[in-house]
Amino acid sequence: MSFEVTPGMRRLGASVLGMEAIVAGLVTPVAIGVGEVEPAVAVTVGIGLAVLCVIAAGLLKRPFGYVLGSVVQVLAICTGFLVTTMFFLGVLFTALWITAIIVARRVEGATSR
Repeated sequence: MSFEVTPGMRRLGASVLGMEAIVAGLVTPVAIGVGEVEPAVAVTVGIGLAVLCVIAAGLLKRPFGYVLGSVVQVLAICTGFLVTTMFFLGVLFTALWITAIIVARRVEGATSR
């Protein structure tokens, strides 16, 4: 079974990853100020995750981009260990990621008939 990348999947996936990059970047000051996390750790995790989101969004023309995007979702949930709210937001973005892929495939499958 092959994984066919459709234009709708790229658009929706990039939208989810773009918004997630913003949230991941904003985790940094929250982790430092509220979570009292060491600044070096907070910057590495927050900005690192944001950059990974942007890289994954850029790779969505290939199936590997979706693998990387899925890894980003797991890492987003794991940032909950620094900022507890990220457990919820990570699960929310994971649900949006899965929904974006499924909905785009269904819509484009229905319109191609």
